[in-house]
Amino acid sequence: GFGRVAVTAYLLGTHSGADSLAVAMGPVDTLNSVLINSVVFAFVPMLTACSGGRRTALFLKLTRCFFLVSTTIAAAVMIGAPWLMRALAPGLDPQYLATSVTVLRILALSTVAAGTGGVQCALLYTGRRFAPTAFYQAALNVFMMIGALILWKFLGVYAFAAGYTAGSWAQFAIVYFSARSGLDTAGAETCEIHWRDLLAKPIFFVVYAVGLGLNITFTRAYATHAGPGMAAALDYCMRGVGVPMALLVNPISNSLLPEIARLRSQFRLREAFRLIDRTLALTALVAVSGCAFAIAFRSPAIALFFQHGSFTADSTRLVAAVFLGLGPSLVGWSLIEIGSRSLFALDRPWPPVIAAAIPLLLNVTLTLRMQWFRPDLIGIGSSLGLMVGFGALFAMLHGNRKRWLV
Repeated sequence: GFGRVAVTAYLLGTHSGADSLAVAMGPVDTLNSVLINSVVFAFVPMLTACSGGRRTALFLKLTRCFFLVSTTIAAAVMIGAPWLMRALAPGLDPQYLATSVTVLRILALSTVAAGTGGVQCALLYTGRRFAPTAFYQAALNVFMMIGALILWKFLGVYAFAAGYTAGSWAQFAIVYFSARSGLDTAGAETCEIHWRDLLAKPIFFVVYAVGLGLNITFTRAYATHAGPGMAAALDYCMRGVGVPMALLVNPISNSLLPEIARLRSQFRLREAFRLIDRTLALTALVAVSGCAFAIAFRSPAIALFFQHGSFTADSTRLVAAVFLGLGPSLVGWSLIEIGSRSLFALDRPWPPVIAAAIPLLLNVTLTLRMQWFRPDLIGIGSSLGLMVGFGALFAMLHGNRKRWLV
């Protein structure tokens, strides 16, 4: 992940060209993540409950269904790209609007691979075959770096989009052939579940994930009003937050959620809640310590890793200032993710959905009222919103505990 940021910084720096990439790639990254995580969360339990030909039939129907869904989404994004870019980057330099539109259209092709690949990942998770699914982000990062370095002279900023899309399809090929190996499609039964029921299954997680994603999407869009390079600086900071958050949240949730599901199936909810509390406390300790360390050493770290090529000393100062406001979002974001995923595992979806709307509402209200355009303030609304959102989630978790235990 840091290598991907380093290559982007080296070639693009914090100029308007970097903005045109950030405002297009950020939303697509969020969209693809929502698709994959929603499918996995919704259908791993359903696939686990089936076996043999019934599981195969359900898997094949899900693959067809989400191929059509993701293709429709990708087509809509490609057709509506000019209007989407005006909404997602209202302050972008007009000279770079056409560039961002083309970047968005190239990236939209990756959504088909993400949506369809999510179903393959769900089947692999069901069989506890985690290795093929572990390379998704690595494939995106490696192909994006290779594509940018090889194709930069020929395609310019479009090389990043081409590499990202190629990485998405490479990962799809990995999970597709891994999921199909040893699968007896000839003996599959007919899946009786209606496609409407399948599409409705992940709706709660989709709403939750979209709510969290729109929080940073709004901040990125607002940053385009603050001058050239601000959206790119925000995106660099988001990568700086996203990499440690993934290292923190993913291992914890991957080990925590199966244990919570097991305790729930055995009606040992008190133990499940105690486990959630201990995990949240550990996450808070690690996140706060990591955030404090990152903020304290942000300037020398940014200069060491990224101040090369087009990324100048001015770029370092800009990104360091933006990180001061956005960096604390690591704490609220990681806590709200762990808490929400735990409640989804307990089949209590409403508190996460409600909590996910709070960061966006607070961010929009504060940012528009205060008119924050300074680099060190541009991410404050997002960080505060996530902390308040987690506070609300924590209150709902403890306030409803007695009722849930009855």
